[in-house]
Amino acid sequence: MSEMKVALKGLTCANCAGKIEDTLSKLSETQEVSINLLRQEMTVKLAPNASAEEMQETVERVVHKFEPEVEVAFLQGQKAEHHHEHCGCGCDDDDDDDDCCGCGCGCGHDHAHGDENVFGRKFFLRFGIGLVFFLAAVFLHEGTIRTILYICAYLIFGYDVLLRAVKHIGQGKVFDENFLMSFSTIGALYLGEMAEAVFVMLFYQVGEAFQEYAVARSRKSITALLDIRPDFAHLIVNDEERKVDPSLVHVGDMILVKAGERIPLDGVITEGHAMLDTAALTGESLPRSVGAGDQVLSGCINMDGSLKVRVEKGFGESTVMKILEMVENASAKKSKTEKFITRFARVYTPIVVLLAVLVAVLPPLAGLGKFSLWFGRALVFLVVSCPCALVLSVPLTYFAGIGAASKCGILVKGGGDLDTLSRLKTVVFDKTGTLTKGRFSVTEVKGDVLKPAAIGEAMSNHPIAQAIVQAYKGELPAAQSYQELGGYGISYELDGETVLLGNSRLMEHEKIAYEKANGIGTVVYVAKGGKFLGYILVADTLKENIADSLAALRKQGIRKMVMLTGDRRETAAAVAEELRLDEFHSELLPENKVEWMEKQKGAEGDKTAFVGDGINDAPVLAAADLGIAMGAIGSDAAIEAADVVLMDDDIGKLAVGMKVARNTRRIVNQNVTFALGFKILVLLLSIPGIATMWMAVFADVGVCVLAILNAMRKKA
Repeated sequence: MSEMKVALKGLTCANCAGKIEDTLSKLSETQEVSINLLRQEMTVKLAPNASAEEMQETVERVVHKFEPEVEVAFLQGQKAEHHHEHCGCGCDDDDDDDDCCGCGCGCGHDHAHGDENVFGRKFFLRFGIGLVFFLAAVFLHEGTIRTILYICAYLIFGYDVLLRAVKHIGQGKVFDENFLMSFSTIGALYLGEMAEAVFVMLFYQVGEAFQEYAVARSRKSITALLDIRPDFAHLIVNDEERKVDPSLVHVGDMILVKAGERIPLDGVITEGHAMLDTAALTGESLPRSVGAGDQVLSGCINMDGSLKVRVEKGFGESTVMKILEMVENASAKKSKTEKFITRFARVYTPIVVLLAVLVAVLPPLAGLGKFSLWFGRALVFLVVSCPCALVLSVPLTYFAGIGAASKCGILVKGGGDLDTLSRLKTVVFDKTGTLTKGRFSVTEVKGDVLKPAAIGEAMSNHPIAQAIVQAYKGELPAAQSYQELGGYGISYELDGETVLLGNSRLMEHEKIAYEKANGIGTVVYVAKGGKFLGYILVADTLKENIADSLAALRKQGIRKMVMLTGDRRETAAAVAEELRLDEFHSELLPENKVEWMEKQKGAEGDKTAFVGDGINDAPVLAAADLGIAMGAIGSDAAIEAADVVLMDDDIGKLAVGMKVARNTRRIVNQNVTFALGFKILVLLLSIPGIATMWMAVFADVGVCVLAILNAMRKKA
């Protein structure tokens, strides 16, 4: 299935975005359409037989039907068709970003194009002049001059709304917010409610400007994160230093990171010592000391010293790029609440407009009063009919929550994942690298097995394998016919015989009689030529403060904690007892973990999360209600499969994430309840004539502004 990315520069109206989505979604050529209002970007998933070229024309036509002023640019991946070599957005970025096209390509330029300064000189000049006319009319006595002043003020505040309404009517868009606002205010002028008409248009324009400001500010929070994107790398070639774009550096290359610079790519320090500021990735304020042999992640700042780093990941796969990709795409992965509000908005406005017509027509026909009386009450319906308070504030709340979590070193991939995080009651942990440090040491060797074990384990990067290799401390020949036996261990050829290294299941599977180890730790049994040689016991230690982290989760309402591990029962039982876990399951294969998790998901009730870090955890991370990966040491596969990433491997951050998620959910519920409740109240009070046009204005624009302010509240 092909996918089309479309930049919609200038789209700030949530209601119009919903109409564009709805219209395109009904086409046979599309399977799914989603607009990310915060990034001003649309994703269109095409049907198998759809033509991308033809759909481009259709998309542009539909967008301009609802928003003629919006600029449409079709993107290829993250780059617009009008791209240039450096950032792909079409901007002249050789010196500055003044000419940025606003294509949403993620290049780091300020795509808001001045929207964050919407309350600027032009705004205050226009509304200052309008208010002069309005106040002059208010303080004058009845007369023709007063009427003229009111009309002048009305035109100053609403000329663009009136023009858009006329233009849209010509395009067949009768019931959009421009028409509804124009019709209701002109109706108020006709009924002699001139002050109300002017104020409705004034407040509507202020509300629209505030919506643009809120969207631009939220978009700007994305571009603020782009500050962690490295601009250059010092590549070392033949002992010479060259300043290059990070994307030109390859795995295995050596780079130099000077004091005060941001680390451009993930790698291992080969020379030097420094203090790193990791706040951008982990949210931690305290710097971290690193030296030769330590891993470093892109996005961190070298506070002092000079570091030589061997690059281990290309620019596209680096930590900083994965963070940016997840955060930029987060608001496109919508929660159930967001999807419901979008569907609700599509039917809300037509229903309210229909009710307005009935209120204006039926009572006069039934002899319950003059048409002018009921027509005035119907106008109140029209003013309240725009659902922007809901359609804009709900996704803004989720995006603000995702942003708040990211500042704490917790990356959440979407609003739906944030919702699930707020409802967690059970957390399931992997053991190695999650509850424990993942740094092993050999504690017992039974038999002459260290060398044959080290030969085989030298081919693996697993912490247990590395501990065995380090314990041998000698030259090792290369293993021949090396094979990984998933869930069991490994095998290779030595002196013409097969050597087996693994757990008790491997010995039993190969029908090899063996002596069972009794110590605490992970056991590696060794056999050669079908005969048992002995075993090696490797021990791990619990992470510092892990008990406090689990206690913090209990305080956040986690009722059940479970550990799933492939380690033997004795080791798992010792860890579970020390950490006071509610349940543990040991000696599990990856597929056994998935089976257990599927059964847990099938049970009714609360949501379950799995926390893991290894490549073997990817299937169970994907199977859980919520997959949580340990980002700093976690494998790429685990991070890709997860819904939430803890960047500094601190499980205690999960409690912080839950707090952010629950605060976000609470604000969403407040906005939905307040906006719907107040609008319905005004609609009901308008029928007997209790609700005035002033109340209607507050129910529309005032509620929208308050909901947006509430959405932008602090979440952590």
